[in-house]
Amino acid sequence: MKKFKIAVIAGDGIGPEVIDEGIKVLKKTAELDGSFSFDFTYFPWGCEYYTQQGRMMAEDGMEQLKEFDAIYLGAVGFPGVPDHISLWDLLLIIRKSFDQYVNIRPVKLLNGAHCPLQNIEREDIDMLFIRENTEGEYSGAGDWLFKGQEHEVVLQNGVFSRKGTERIIRYAFETAKKQGRSLTSISKANALNYSMVFWDQVFEEVSAEYPEVKTASYLVDAAAMLMITDPKRFEVVVTSNLFGDILTDVGAAIAGGIGLAAGANINPEGTFPSMFEPVHGSAPDIAGRGIGNPLASIWSASQMLDHFGYEHHGKKVIDAIEQLLVEGEVLTPDMKGSSSTSEVGDRLIELLEKSIIARV
Repeated sequence: MKKFKIAVIAGDGIGPEVIDEGIKVLKKTAELDGSFSFDFTYFPWGCEYYTQQGRMMAEDGMEQLKEFDAIYLGAVGFPGVPDHISLWDLLLIIRKSFDQYVNIRPVKLLNGAHCPLQNIEREDIDMLFIRENTEGEYSGAGDWLFKGQEHEVVLQNGVFSRKGTERIIRYAFETAKKQGRSLTSISKANALNYSMVFWDQVFEEVSAEYPEVKTASYLVDAAAMLMITDPKRFEVVVTSNLFGDILTDVGAAIAGGIGLAAGANINPEGTFPSMFEPVHGSAPDIAGRGIGNPLASIWSASQMLDHFGYEHHGKKVIDAIEQLLVEGEVLTPDMKGSSSTSEVGDRLIELLEKSIIARV
């Protein structure tokens, strides 16, 4: 039997609550299949750990994580700990150190999910965002000169390497080719006359190698508008770190809300573990009340199944989420329901057990 070693960083706020439900689903899926299993190891890292230890993770944390097949992250962030600390001292360290240069965010309107847009068919919202995840605008390069003085100057530099830009665009083309879908590049070359002109140039170069893939290219401001007014034109989308970060939250808003927003941070070569996470944040205002929405966490668990080669199981998890939404009976308050976090997870388990997921 294949055993996958998973590092669990439940994190802060509702992180531990929602990650527990994803783990329940992963365990049940493995049980129903019978040919693989999961071994979960928990790490107490996050903002609470920071308040006690002065750091977001153990000093040898990256060495410890390197031994795992994947990382399952709940959420980080809590009042009193600056956002740049919680982000840069845990999440971004993992992404960069483990070369998780592909960020995958599905923006798909499931049956039963609420969409605030009018005159939109469910099938019109079915996008796959592929975001560059290790450099670009989030490279951390820059300086703060003459700090605190009247002539202080702040420099924040975007870093777009040939290697980093080409590999994410090529990954997107391969994905679009495999799925038989179009690929849209999103940049801002009219204003960012070095980085985004370079991005567009690389996109055109790589495009020549994939004549079978229909392509389009939009400026980020136009893309934000079109995602709302004409979402069906977007299928597979490739974009930079910052633009992908922003646009996928627009996507979450039109595809059922942030409670359904899942994300995967992939190291395609498998040299290091990949990381899977809901992207809704730690929601400290509702932490401990047992009402956090676990569906994004469960969706990210399905992405982990996809990553390990069990796409049929990953699809079954998404089908179960969709069935739960259509039923509309076991939902958390953010989705106009009255059920608890664990009740939603339990209902997902029931739906999985009733499905044909055990047939391999």
